[in-house]
Amino acid sequence: MQPTYFINHGGGPCFFLEPGPMRARCHELEVRLTAILVISGHWEEPRATVNDGATPPLLFDYSDFPAPTYELTWPAPGAPEVAARVKALLAATGIDSGSDSTRGWDHGVFVPMKVFLPDADISVVQLSLQRGLDPKAHLAIRRALRPLRTEGVLILGSGQTYHNMRGIMRGRTPVPDAEAFDGWLRAAMAHPETRNDALTV
Repeated sequence: MQPTYFINHGGGPCFFLEPGPMRARCHELEVRLTAILVISGHWEEPRATVNDGATPPLLFDYSDFPAPTYELTWPAPGAPEVAARVKALLAATGIDSGSDSTRGWDHGVFVPMKVFLPDADISVVQLSLQRGLDPKAHLAIRRALRPLRTEGVLILGSGQTYHNMRGIMRGRTPVPDAEAFDGWLRAAMAHPETRNDALTV
């Protein structure tokens, strides 16, 4: 069974990340990957929506960065057949979903993936969050998609626990609310037996 990962993708096109540790994770996987399913914090829809395009472009959904960061490329193929499998698994548990074949991969996908898989040699599918971010709804999606992990699909979450890029870029100390939330999340995730209950309180 494939593991699941969550990657803090930093702010915009932050390519100061060292690629070594992230790339090394590929060698820890139990079987060869068939695809990667990415859930990015930068895509929300009224219902869970799958990008089922065969060759999604890059969506430069950031601003005020140097010009070369808008010329980046990462030509990994999409995986329409995996996208269809995602929709089928969701439907089997009564979860309504949509599809989008024209949307590009936002920076929550291509920033970490360009570091994690610079050769762009594995198919990628993106799944949106549901608008409103209801924890119970997203835990239900997690349960529905669990079979993918036995089918060679790596599930990857991409985002940050707290988002204040202006504060981070100016070197400000974390605000109390951010520290409190991060502490609560760490505590909740550290106890698998009570994790689901803690996340849906």
